[in-house]
Amino acid sequence: MSKKTFISMIIFAILLAACGAKATNKAMPVEMPAMAPGLGYQEKSGGGDFIVTEEESLPRDSVLNNVTSDTAIERMVIKNADLSIVVKDPSKTMDEIAKMAEEMDGFVVTSNLYQRTLSGGLKVNQASITIRVPAERLDEAIQKIKEGAGEVLRENRSGQDVTREYTDLQSRLRNLEAAEKQLMQIMENATRTEDVLRVYNELVNVREQIEVIKGQMQYYEQAAALSAINVDITADEAVQPIVIGGWKPQGTAKKAIQTLIKTLQQLADLGIWTGLCVLPVGILLGVPLYFIIRAVLRSRKKRKAEKVEHTGQKTEE
Repeated sequence: MSKKTFISMIIFAILLAACGAKATNKAMPVEMPAMAPGLGYQEKSGGGDFIVTEEESLPRDSVLNNVTSDTAIERMVIKNADLSIVVKDPSKTMDEIAKMAEEMDGFVVTSNLYQRTLSGGLKVNQASITIRVPAERLDEAIQKIKEGAGEVLRENRSGQDVTREYTDLQSRLRNLEAAEKQLMQIMENATRTEDVLRVYNELVNVREQIEVIKGQMQYYEQAAALSAINVDITADEAVQPIVIGGWKPQGTAKKAIQTLIKTLQQLADLGIWTGLCVLPVGILLGVPLYFIIRAVLRSRKKRKAEKVEHTGQKTEE
């Protein structure tokens, strides 16, 4: 057996062992989930290196404690929340939520302040903000947001257990790192240039897979450690409460104002239609009709006068 064939067989055996875990889990492929707000990784165009978008990466031990024995590991769950609240000042509330996130060692992912026109023509401020806070303080953050709201329209919470996916990535990573070490040893002992190049290409491929898996693991770690909270903030445009003997007429007043505005809008629409459509058409049709009717009336009057004159002449005779 030649030395070239022997080296090729060794490389094949190493790669086969490294892919063992992947082949075992072939029935359940591990894919990267949809990118959560404020977290993710991006592949460079030049290779398999990945960059996590957050400036600080969290240690894996703080998220998932690996157990060396066969005992159960700590569950890794990605928790997120979605809220819709009504407040007096959306801009002020958005700033307060952003400040709260920073005080909790979190950060703001996105924030947006805009205006919306109601059916009555009134413009009101609205805002939306997405923050990330430590997962263990998710309930505390939601409670503070609700305390500062006049009304909570919607509150949704979601959780995704990614423990199985994460442990599968750990197993594949260990196998690939072991294959990397063996390939490095083979490359150090190789003497022929073609053997070195062959081993080097396989080593680059293995390292690329390692970086991909590390990027996926880091995403899971940060997504589980920092929960996302999306908040839709709407301005409260209801009339301030007026209590008279336990009666609150603000609802009736609001409906009356809305009805008044709609009535005025309808009258304005009617005036516009009259001025731009009905009046020009009336002028185009009415002016000729006026002269025609006038001519007909004159003709009848003239004939009547002639008839009276003719009758008078006969009487004189």
